[in-house]
Amino acid sequence: MMSAPVDLRNASSGAGKSTTVDAQIDPVAIPPMPDYNGRTLAYTATAAIITSGVFQGIFPDWMLWLIAGALTWPHIAHILTRRTFLRHSPRIRQKMLIVDCLIGGGFVGAIGVVAIPSVSVMLMLMFSCLIIGGFRQWVFGSVFMTASLFIGLAIFGPAESFQAPLITSILSLLATGLYICVTAFYSHQQARALMMAKTQIQNQREQSIALSHKLSKYLSPQVWQSIFTGERDVRLETQRKKLAIFFSDIKGFTELSEEMEPEALTELLNHYFNGMSEVALKYGGTIDKFVGDSIMVFFGDPTSRGQREDAFACVSMAIEMRKHMKIMRQKWRSQGIKTPLEIRMGISTGYTTVGNFGAENRMDYTIIGKEVNLASRLESLADPGEILVSYETFSLIKDRIMCRDKGEITVKGFGKPVPIYEVVDFRRDMGPNRSFLEHEHSGFAMYLDSEKISERERQAILTALEDAADRLRQEEEIR
Repeated sequence: MMSAPVDLRNASSGAGKSTTVDAQIDPVAIPPMPDYNGRTLAYTATAAIITSGVFQGIFPDWMLWLIAGALTWPHIAHILTRRTFLRHSPRIRQKMLIVDCLIGGGFVGAIGVVAIPSVSVMLMLMFSCLIIGGFRQWVFGSVFMTASLFIGLAIFGPAESFQAPLITSILSLLATGLYICVTAFYSHQQARALMMAKTQIQNQREQSIALSHKLSKYLSPQVWQSIFTGERDVRLETQRKKLAIFFSDIKGFTELSEEMEPEALTELLNHYFNGMSEVALKYGGTIDKFVGDSIMVFFGDPTSRGQREDAFACVSMAIEMRKHMKIMRQKWRSQGIKTPLEIRMGISTGYTTVGNFGAENRMDYTIIGKEVNLASRLESLADPGEILVSYETFSLIKDRIMCRDKGEITVKGFGKPVPIYEVVDFRRDMGPNRSFLEHEHSGFAMYLDSEKISERERQAILTALEDAADRLRQEEEIR
């Protein structure tokens, strides 16, 4: 007299969710119990109750005709919901269950509310309402069932006795128990299926996350983030933007590559790229590519803090890279690499074309334009340890970074000579109150950034400096 609440395809309220779950479950391994089977079981149980009641004389003989209706209705309902326009109706299962509640309530009223058979039919209805539609469906089902019950009771009147014979009562309870047990079993199976699907979906999600993190190693974090959050489509498209472009390479790397074994050279280069990449990401730079010993980074896309801040972040990154190179050089020297490797850098700011270049099946997120060529030219003109910037960059950073005029150069693509400047240091780090100090000689190297030193580290550094000073004084006295 009602539909089974265990069709997995309708277990999720959202179409997208149901599609995901269906894709994870083997329908052969966990067979669903569709509405048709559940309704057939319920109405067959009701037909058995009617047959027993008529033959025991508690139901009128004309109710034998209801047996045919009880055995026919599930097939009619199946045709209506699967092969007619009703199949497109939203929440069709809940609507058909309301019809079942109307029929069930009318039947209970027609038999005069005989206790055990009436309770059995009402239990099957309420059980289905709660599982299929929850409390809301239970309320609606109860209202419609009660209404049809009173209508039937008004037409046929109450039974002479509300007590049913023993056989009819036992049969009613067995039929109801069988229906509840069967539907509960399939509900349990479907619940297990949903849990398995949830577990599989979670595993696939974790695998996808792990894979995406692996793929992110081949993309700049900003680009990867914009793609995986849906902010940027993966298609061939470009746009014009004003960016700060950075180029660097290692002076003396070619000579070093002739002296070192390929394995050791690869380890050194990876160590260098790793350290410089950390600095670039710290300042929000988009790492474009590594070519040989060169690094290309740009600021202003896919995220930007404004032209002035982008340029300042780019030059700040270059200054820290220059400082970081001193630390790396000391480490390489301790490993037996005596060639004095120096980094040289060039920075320009201007409008470039940025976006995805290439083919539909192989893209590269990069930038092109004359400003890119200018940054590369500045890098090639820089002396070891020098940072050269264009006039556009200088005009954006000069309030916070000290620069020295280096004259003009002629660059292909520019109609006039281009003024260039050498970056000296942060203005805050110049003068007697500067936070950064460095000295490097044969057998001695010192790199000090007082702003980054904690109180605990400060004492250890002072102790080490005092020990070093005492040692030098002792050797001086001996001489």
